[in-house]
Amino acid sequence: MEIPLNTFKRALAANEQQIGLWLGLASPYTAEVLAGAGFDWLLIDGEHAPNTVPTILAQLQALAAYPVRPVVRASWNDTVQIKQLLDLGVQTLLVPMVQDATEAAAAVAATRYPPQGVRGVGSAMARASRWNRVGGYLAQANGEMCVLVQVETRAGLAHLDAIAATEGVDGVFIGPADLAADMGHLGNPGHPEVRSAIADAIVRIRRAGKGAGILSADVAQSRQYVALGTTFTAVGVDATMLARAAESLAAQFKGHGSAGTSPDKTY
Repeated sequence: MEIPLNTFKRALAANEQQIGLWLGLASPYTAEVLAGAGFDWLLIDGEHAPNTVPTILAQLQALAAYPVRPVVRASWNDTVQIKQLLDLGVQTLLVPMVQDATEAAAAVAATRYPPQGVRGVGSAMARASRWNRVGGYLAQANGEMCVLVQVETRAGLAHLDAIAATEGVDGVFIGPADLAADMGHLGNPGHPEVRSAIADAIVRIRRAGKGAGILSADVAQSRQYVALGTTFTAVGVDATMLARAAESLAAQFKGHGSAGTSPDKTY
């Protein structure tokens, strides 16, 4: 048995545009429904969605039969949690709230076995190695890891060049909602000041030769981000898609507007 090749990492390195969707419903059933929808990648959210290690595992298992590429967002830049996620078979990890190059390097180290990093060795119990059925897993695992770090504060932007230059960082993801809040525009990631900061960040990430990522449910805005140079672009969230579609359907029969519709479509 051979180790799975990380096709997301390879596509990122080849500068191939990858369109993704956020999974926030914490359900393997809905994850599988969306796995066949045609997206290049699906993000299982461990930060804001009600996910745990077992629910993330179930979703990874549901996605495994499909060509879509799974990405998992950890709840924090935590070495122990990252170790658990990698042992589940996660090869592409998004780490939130990275503020500087030291934190970026720590995220990378958590995904690598020694001497390149600090990942604990427990492959005999790990789905990642197919319970030691993958020959040479320990020697090959580091090379298949893809680390995406999330920059979403003014401090992160101030250190963006150093973060992007960190060895082992494959891509930098801009978090519009938290960035807007930190810039004094809570709930308004579409504010011109925030959009300007995002545009500048995308250019700087691409200049460093790394993949640039973002999430926006606004189609026009997503297209603008792609034009600026994002290479892994999430264009929606399953939970909000369901909520808005349900409100729209109800409104068609009950004769009123969608109560939950918000002008804020960027997350």
